[in-house]
Amino acid sequence: MWFDHQIFFSEYENAFSKLTAPQLSGLDRLLGFVQLDPDVNDVRWVAYMLATVKHECGDTWQPITEWGKPDYFKQYDPVSDKATRLGNTVVGDGFMYRGRGFVQITGKRNYLSVGQRLSLGSDLVSNPERVLDPLTAYRIMSVGMREGIFTGKSLKSYINDNGTDYLGARRIINGQDRAADIQVYAQKLEASLNAALQAQPEEAQPAEAQPEEAKA
Repeated sequence: MWFDHQIFFSEYENAFSKLTAPQLSGLDRLLGFVQLDPDVNDVRWVAYMLATVKHECGDTWQPITEWGKPDYFKQYDPVSDKATRLGNTVVGDGFMYRGRGFVQITGKRNYLSVGQRLSLGSDLVSNPERVLDPLTAYRIMSVGMREGIFTGKSLKSYINDNGTDYLGARRIINGQDRAADIQVYAQKLEASLNAALQAQPEEAQPAEAQPEEAKA
């Protein structure tokens, strides 16, 4: 898929609010990643992914780290049920593997499983700050939401040939937390994306020629 970025930004600002320079830069880069992702071919998937980023990153359009002092994250340390669910095995893991990136990936188990899926081995466990790299953060979001790595639920479970369930799609990331808000974001973003959709220019880099690191 290919989009006219200027048309999209104009439509976005009409639907939401004027973008600041940092927001514009982040959204421009994110849309560029989407265009080079051969596994994302449905405008509705793009809309829901962007809606998720809009919520999870507080409208910054940049990968972020979950805010909070170390004491707050002790609730995710052993031997709590939360720690078991997240795969946190050592005191301090709750803070070490707190939410990061575009989708706030959380817990040692998720850092490891997504890293392995992206052929990074245990690098995200050893270097959790790498999740803040924009391309890495995008790859995590793409593969995690497409394949259901985070919760067992995937984009195709809710957005497919049979219909569009933006409300239920929140389960891909986090139960039904703020699901209605994100549904509205996705609906507006879908309209903005459709308005900006265009044929891919011939000079654009084909998917099969992408650098390996750009593939999720």
